Formats: sequence, structure tokens, C-alpha cells
Amino acid sequence: MQEETTETEPKVEQIDFPGKLLTSLEDVKQKLEGVPFYSFQLSQNSLEIARVESRNIHKKPFLFYIILVGQDSLQLTYSIIPGSSDRLRRATVIKNLASALAVMGDGFKIDEAKFFQYVDSVLDNLINGLSQSYSTLFNKYDAVLNEYVEMKKLMRELETSNRNLTIQTGQLNEDNKSLTAQLKALQTYSDESLMAMIQDWIEVHNSSIDVGEFAKTYKVPEPRIEQILDKMVSMGYIELKS
Repeated sequence: MQEETTETEPKVEQIDFPGKLLTSLEDVKQKLEGVPFYSFQLSQNSLEIARVESRNIHKKPFLFYIILVGQDSLQLTYSIIPGSSDRLRRATVIKNLASALAVMGDGFKIDEAKFFQYVDSVLDNLINGLSQSYSTLFNKYDAVLNEYVEMKKLMRELETSNRNLTIQTGQLNEDNKSLTAQLKALQTYSDESLMAMIQDWIEVHNSSIDVGEFAKTYKVPEPRIEQILDKMVSMGYIELKS
């Protein structure tokens, strides 16, 4: 015995808006033809704009909405899947209608008072239908999103600062190398230069020399000064005092 399955049909709702067709239905169709997933059926007095979002196992439209544009009205028909949120579906469909109206431009002028009244009602029902847990979740999401934006901003600032510091560090390293080379050049004296410096020192300091003080003054290692002094003594330039 084959078991029969009962297929659940979607709920269908319909809302009419007064309005005024300001151009031809063909012109409205041409404006919307660039929108993906729309199909059109044009008659003498109306233009049917349909989007099928899903089909059932028999390939029949299951989740869909239809915008019927007439000479002095616009009719919106849409389905709601059983078990899904009616409020959320209405909000989604009205958003899609608003997008279609924007593409139509001045082709069709909808009664704004009726339209905005309906939008207000849909949004009010959606917000009031949110449970406390959803409200808490959205608040947390907003807080996390704000924190993420601030952290991303701080990260960009830190990246910029890091790049600047890297550039400055490289420049300082180059400057340090240059100064080190200059200092080394200044501190590297030939034997003849040191001899002349020592002689000048001895003449100024009553024929005596303090090796430590001389080394500190001219940034020359003491062993080298002692070596030069021995060389000067051996060459007869200076004499040691007993």
C-alpha cells in the first residue's frame, strides 16, 4: 500500500496601492528588464512583474512575489512559507517592492501616504515581534560591531605608526653608522700624529704626561699611548725622569 503525502501550500497575501502610471507599461517593463530573476507578462492594461524564489517538488512556484502594475494602481501579491516568520517575509517583500519602484523612477507614481503607512506597519510589527533574546542579541551585535570598527581603526593607525617608526629606525641606523664611522676616523691617529700630540701635551703640562687623562681626552686606548711613549723614548724624542 502506497502512503500518500499531503503537501503544505504556502500562504498568499495581497495588498493594493493607489497610484498613477505616468508613462507606458512597455517603458516600465524596459526599465525593469535589467533586474535579475524578474519575469514579465504585458497585457493591454497591466504589467505583471514576477519573481519566483523557490519551487515545490512539482516545479510549481512556492516562494514568490508578484507586482501587478496598472493604470491607476499597483498590486503586490506574495507567498509565505508555512512555519516561517510572517513579519520577516512582509518586511523582505516590501523592501523588494521599494527597490522595484526606485528602478521604475518616474514611470509609476505610487500613493506615498498609503505606501509609507504600510511600510510603517510592517516595520512596527517586525520590531514588536522580536523577542527579548533577539533584542539582546542585536544590541550585542551592535556593540561588537562598534568595537570591531574601533579596533580596525586603531589597527590602521598602529600600522601607519609602525611604518613610520620603521622608516625612522632605518634612518637612525644610517645616521648611527655614519657617526660611528666619523668617530672612528677621528679616534684613529697615526703614530706620527700621536707623537706630535704627546709632545704638545708634555710642553703644556710641565714636561709630564698622565696617560689615563691623555687617553680619556683623545679617546685613545692607554696601551697604545704607552707603546708610542716607548717608541718616542727609543727614538730620543723624550726622556724618562727618574
